[in-house]
Amino acid sequence: MSLDHIQRTMFDAIRQPLTADENMRQRSRDGKSMRAVADEIIKPNDRLTSFERLEIYNRQYWFRILSALSEDFPGLRAIIGEAAFDKMAVEYLYECPSQSFTLRNLGSRLESWLRQHPAHIAGNEQIAVDMVRLEWAEIEAFDEAARPRVTEADLPALGPDPHFQLQPHIRLLDLHYPVDDLLITVRSELEETDIVSNAVTERTHSRSRRRRLPKPERIFLAVHRADNMVYFKRIDREAFTILSSLRDGMTVSNAVDEVDWSGRNIEEAMADVQKWFAYWSAAGWFCKG
Repeated sequence: MSLDHIQRTMFDAIRQPLTADENMRQRSRDGKSMRAVADEIIKPNDRLTSFERLEIYNRQYWFRILSALSEDFPGLRAIIGEAAFDKMAVEYLYECPSQSFTLRNLGSRLESWLRQHPAHIAGNEQIAVDMVRLEWAEIEAFDEAARPRVTEADLPALGPDPHFQLQPHIRLLDLHYPVDDLLITVRSELEETDIVSNAVTERTHSRSRRRRLPKPERIFLAVHRADNMVYFKRIDREAFTILSSLRDGMTVSNAVDEVDWSGRNIEEAMADVQKWFAYWSAAGWFCKG
């Protein structure tokens, strides 16, 4: 038996979802006997059978990845509820198992998976997807690189109509719900609960209560990092268009031209543009290539 065969069989075995009482299944989803699988790749010892030894790995695998996904997406959990989240998480992680050395990437495919499996977020589809987009953007903003910022001394070399590159950690989101406020509230409640009580039963009761969700509201958000902290900053629609255009490689003049300025006083609009660029520059959102 080759090492590759053992490794693939082992991984397929431990990623089989647990039973309702958190034990290893007797049969895999495709009908294989898990006892036969265990006997093939693991020897028993004087205390545990092959099945029992494999079960340890199976349980620890699921305990760890379910915990990690729950920690990364507390906002989604609050929206759809604990029971629905736990069921969704098992299905998602079974179909989209970890492909990375780091658990950071567990949720990288969650948005697209939920769009293909909307039954898991039925009745809250748009706000749930918005929340997943925000929570994943936060993860990326925390981890992505920060390049040297453009300074005033760099401007002459950029020419009269420069291309401004955005910092790699900045994420721009066009959202249908104010999920930024909701996520901040959820995080605050979780922190308060953990401080008040160390009892698991009390925490579970607090987190599973029915939540009033916000009404639809179109917001535009820049998720960015400063001093190793991630921030959510709401921006105007026009500012969002300009930043998106700069991100996509347009020059400043072309990015400004992409905006629909109809209905706005041109002098006030240009004053806003100057104010936005001054803020973005001071905040270090523009970087050197």
